Amino acid sequence: MTSAIRHVTIDCSDAYALAGFWSEALGLPRHEDDKPGDEEALIAGAGLLFVTVPEAKTVKNRVHFDLQPQDRTREEEVERLLALGATLVSDMRRSDGTGWVVLADPEGNEFCVERAESERAATAAG
Repeated sequence: MTSAIRHVTIDCSDAYALAGFWSEALGLPRHEDDKPGDEEALIAGAGLLFVTVPEAKTVKNRVHFDLQPQDRTREEEVERLLALGATLVSDMRRSDGTGWVVLADPEGNEFCVERAESERAATAAG
């Protein structure tokens, strides 16, 4: 018999607020029972569970998300995420259109934004 991953749990200082950022970023709702001040908040459609802990983030993430835009370009997605409260960590875009952008969520958790599938196809065709 094997195990299945039920949730990916992310420690944070405000579970409801950070789940709100990721809810907007992914276009998926927080669980209907989650309320401001709750110690846990869930984005069930993504399997993400946010848990409030007393200690602050102190080092680089050992695991991170790689996001791929579904209905816009990488650049448009980076701008949208910055407007939601993300911050730029590192710009790894190359002049030929390849590469990625490293952002951090409002609590400093790093994640990458890659090219959309349509951008990848256009580079492969050219």
